[in-house]
Amino acid sequence: MELDPELVKEFACLQVSTREISAEELANFDENAPLGPRSQVKHPSYKHVPQFFYVPPPPDDKLRYLLRREAHSLFLQQQSEELLDNDELNELWSKLEQHVTETTAKKQQLINYDDYCKLQSAIGKKCRRYLTARLFAHLLSDSPYLGSVEIISIFNFTMRKVFLTQCRIGLSFYDEVGQGYLREFDMENYILDIIPTLKQIRDKMQPAFEKFYVCTVVRRFYFFLDHLRTGRIRITDMLASGLINELMELRDEPSPTASSQPSQSNCFSMPAVLAVYGSYLNLDLDHNGLLSKQELAGYGSGTLTSIFLDRVFEECHTYDGEMDYKTFLDFVLALENRQTSSAMHYLFRMLDVQHTGYLTMQTLHYFFKGIEEQLVVLNAEPIRFEDFNNEIFDMVKPKDPCKITLQDLHNCGQAETVVSILIEFHKFWAYENRDDNPQHV
Repeated sequence: MELDPELVKEFACLQVSTREISAEELANFDENAPLGPRSQVKHPSYKHVPQFFYVPPPPDDKLRYLLRREAHSLFLQQQSEELLDNDELNELWSKLEQHVTETTAKKQQLINYDDYCKLQSAIGKKCRRYLTARLFAHLLSDSPYLGSVEIISIFNFTMRKVFLTQCRIGLSFYDEVGQGYLREFDMENYILDIIPTLKQIRDKMQPAFEKFYVCTVVRRFYFFLDHLRTGRIRITDMLASGLINELMELRDEPSPTASSQPSQSNCFSMPAVLAVYGSYLNLDLDHNGLLSKQELAGYGSGTLTSIFLDRVFEECHTYDGEMDYKTFLDFVLALENRQTSSAMHYLFRMLDVQHTGYLTMQTLHYFFKGIEEQLVVLNAEPIRFEDFNNEIFDMVKPKDPCKITLQDLHNCGQAETVVSILIEFHKFWAYENRDDNPQHV
């Protein structure tokens, strides 16, 4: 296996010591002498607690950095070689069919534990790593058949584990830090490299649109998996979230019906991404590539309150008071997924005017003024703030009767409704008239 050329170059230039070795020292050198004992760690707790964190070398320590990266790369390649390929998966299915214990009236093929043990002896070492006794016990706990499981469930588990391991290895190649997470730059490189493998995307991708597609995909990952805005997402979280599965679905050939009726069910599909990008272009009335507050006010129903929009432009990163596409994506994801915790983190940050971590009666009054403005425009009957305030506190039922925290919103089960009536007039109006139009609440 060929080593990294940069690593080889660093080793060639390596100088272990600047002191010249004398002829006497060379004559007395014993290459078979045992190594001296390592210096003992002074702290007594180290005798009982093993070291579990190793600080990665800084980039300026180039040799150690390159050596670590090369070792990481070799390890991932070794893991890739242990994965089952298509031929081995087909062979596994053949072996499963050969060890079927019984077939039900509905043609389900079952296997009991005795035949499962025989199957383990008949398959290769690579397959045996997947088909463990623990797997059989796990599948048996959910099986409706006494003492037996369906062979298709065993095969599906193996397929899924191979797929997830393959994804994890692929993502880990872009983990330059080697700590199990990807930075935004790493994620962008990953998406760029896999676009040619996405059959439903690559043929429709215009070169000029590629960076916008990558930005849209990356922001969705970061919005849902990095709501604390640390600038990195763990690879395990990416795999557990299911977003990677949705992205990898685009590798399959599109069905004939999909070309005639494009679906936006996959959030990473070209129609879905173009819909978001198209709404951004439609809002950009002056075509300067950025959105002002007045332009953003036309988003959705066009009834987002001016108070809420002010807060968005106060809290989010802007360029001379205007919003770019990346910031717009976070805004859209928050409003379109208000039922999620990530959206609540985003929206609560907008509502928390004083950055105290909770909302008070004064906070609610501040946002109520935005509702009042729209009531005046419609010549609607005014609403007393006291009633509005009591309604919200009754819905949330916070631990502290004077403060509403983000946790209180999560616990009440009505966070989406509470936030919506604070920031959007048509949601407020629908809630206010819920008795007349219950289907719109």
